Amino acid sequence: MQTDSKIHAWRIEPREYARQEERRGRRHAYESLDPVRTALIVIDMVSFFVEANPYARGVVPNIKRIADALRTAGGPVAWVLPANEAPLGSVSSEFYGPTVSQTFAATGGEGSLRSRLWHALDARQGDLVVEKTAYSAFFPGRSPLPGLLAERGINTVLITGTLTNVCCESSARDAATTGLRVLMVADANAARRDQDHNAALAMLASLSRSGHSGGSTRDWSCCQQ
Repeated sequence: MQTDSKIHAWRIEPREYARQEERRGRRHAYESLDPVRTALIVIDMVSFFVEANPYARGVVPNIKRIADALRTAGGPVAWVLPANEAPLGSVSSEFYGPTVSQTFAATGGEGSLRSRLWHALDARQGDLVVEKTAYSAFFPGRSPLPGLLAERGINTVLITGTLTNVCCESSARDAATTGLRVLMVADANAARRDQDHNAALAMLASLSRSGHSGGSTRDWSCCQQ
């Protein structure tokens, strides 16, 4: 089992910060969070992805830190796992090739949902644990997550997990489209390379409704009320 870990050298270009400040008169879209109406979304932190990626292992302590703070403040934590089916449905084999498509169709692992989570993470009583059948946890009909969050009156989501530039980015975009306040946590998301990670953060920073990409765990003291 791999045990080494890394954290991305994340960076957003100063010109992007300047553009956002010119647009709205401040750097960050959302200056305060109501923790009771904020959910931590943890994407795809299962053995298939975490075992293969030191950056995914590196964000585990930061995800746990945010989860603990948000639970204490009364907000929900949602663990989103890949279902054991091809994420692109009928075109997966054509797109990935048959062998890789079959591999991706088994990424969720075996056993109960809670047991599939990476061993260093802890889904506690009261947490949400759900599957998704697409890259995005918020695409209509592909996960029960949006409905569960709506039932709880959630208006803000903190996106964490892996991969930054695939399932996390897809989830952030679709969540923003539904009208949620979306924040990417830069040091609690993991890609395979710094370049991929930072490119995703930069692209998401340009979405007017996605909040400020690049928030880090040091920013979540607001959850510790």
